[in-house]
Amino acid sequence: MEDELLKIFDEDKNFVGVATREEIHKLGHWHETFHCWFIGSDHGENYIYLQLRSDAKKDYPSLLDITAAGHILSNETVEDGIREVEEELGIKVPFHQLNSIGVIGYTIISDKLIDREFAHTFVYRSFPSLDEFNPQLEEVAGIVRTEFRAFADLWRGREDEIKVEGVKFDDQGNSSSYIRTVGKESFVPHPSAYFEAIIKGIDELLERE
Repeated sequence: MEDELLKIFDEDKNFVGVATREEIHKLGHWHETFHCWFIGSDHGENYIYLQLRSDAKKDYPSLLDITAAGHILSNETVEDGIREVEEELGIKVPFHQLNSIGVIGYTIISDKLIDREFAHTFVYRSFPSLDEFNPQLEEVAGIVRTEFRAFADLWRGREDEIKVEGVKFDDQGNSSSYIRTVGKESFVPHPSAYFEAIIKGIDELLERE
């Protein structure tokens, strides 16, 4: 996986070449990713779906993250990024059913990597049952959901904790109920501005319905 080839860009989104994933995260090159957020409704309430990253993940194990996301390889288009949904969640989603909320540029710097992404970000407006998910266990340990309003309040500083509920899978794929009260520290540390952009984009999508 670290040998995967990705396109690299300057900060103005101009293409400048190709490099390995390992080099990109070591040197902090800008690169493209695909992000897909699932939004569903239940009894008039909108929910946002999150993946629980596997305990075995090299980066940010056991934290809550985007419903499905991944890198766009050097020989792929943005549309090809839809493969991440089926690979990670076991659900087939046609690309034309996604709603784009734009390209969000952001940086995460940790002691392990410098991650500078141009994230092509989409919303899948669906009504999935948790039973429909068949995740790739090496990547995803569980799927949970939380009320979208609560999610927005957390990242806008109006709440310190929110409730998430869903399922967690063991190594054999057996599922069990997962209910937790979580704060921001339970999420992959995307910048607050990223979450603000996500919330704004989803708000605008819901208002158009």
